[in-house]
Amino acid sequence: MRYAAHRLAQAVPVFFATTFVIYAMVFVLPGDPILALAGDKPVPDQVLDVMRERYHLNDPLLVQYGRYMLGLLHGDLGETFTGQPVSELLQDRWGVTAQLAATAWIFELAVGIALGVVAGLRRGGVADTAVLAGTTFVIAAPVFVVGYTAQIVFGLNLGLFPTAGTDEGWPGSYLLPGMVLGSFGLAYVARLTRTALVENLRSDYVRTATAKGMRRRRVVGVHALRNSLIPVVTFLGVDFGNLMAGAVVTEGIFNLPGIGQQVFQSIQLQEGPVVVGVTTVLVMIFIAANLAVDLLYGLLDPRIRRARA
Repeated sequence: MRYAAHRLAQAVPVFFATTFVIYAMVFVLPGDPILALAGDKPVPDQVLDVMRERYHLNDPLLVQYGRYMLGLLHGDLGETFTGQPVSELLQDRWGVTAQLAATAWIFELAVGIALGVVAGLRRGGVADTAVLAGTTFVIAAPVFVVGYTAQIVFGLNLGLFPTAGTDEGWPGSYLLPGMVLGSFGLAYVARLTRTALVENLRSDYVRTATAKGMRRRRVVGVHALRNSLIPVVTFLGVDFGNLMAGAVVTEGIFNLPGIGQQVFQSIQLQEGPVVVGVTTVLVMIFIAANLAVDLLYGLLDPRIRRARA
């Protein structure tokens, strides 16, 4: 409990610092959001003054940020320049992005660790070479190339998956975009698992366990793999937030109405409150994921828990 409280206390200043930087970056951008809302139509100066006063655009940055944080403490993410609450605008979109990110995360967790274990146990063999070559290709290929290729081959040509939309629900409509989104994380998970497992299989404790007559499956599964998962857990914990934030391109390719699509539209319309609201929630997800990773560290290796408490 002391260890968990210590890590939670460290997360508080991180939250305020990151949200302030995001808020400042969004609201110091050039351009007038009220004029952007009007488009090409002329707007009287009196209307502009009223709208700027209503949304506190004339206040200093620190005052705007303080007002936003006070509202956030009451669960209010603000409202758009059309008067619609941000939380209401994103209500139906969070589920789409969360299901997409969860599908991608499970895919890279299960397949990535499995490929890493196979490559690590057969170091220098055909399986190891295939995994290293395949992951290198995935890391090097841009996400839109992988996405459109998978959509054409597996969706249009083979008809194995839906090509766009969420009509079939989960998991049908999310399998192909989830695999595309998770393929990059899968490559890193496989490489991390393989590298860590190869190093641990050379350790003294593995040789000692083998010399004592312990079965190979137990040596690898209980001892070597458990220690090898520490860097993998770090990556997976942080990557869930990356999947939530990085779904913009994937949602665009597969026409998924998630938060990535909404953020892209809001940036074009200079809807700062929407961008800040979404990124604030993503910051919370990142912090929660990092906290969970730190707690899992202590479960995987008690020495870490005692050292950091």
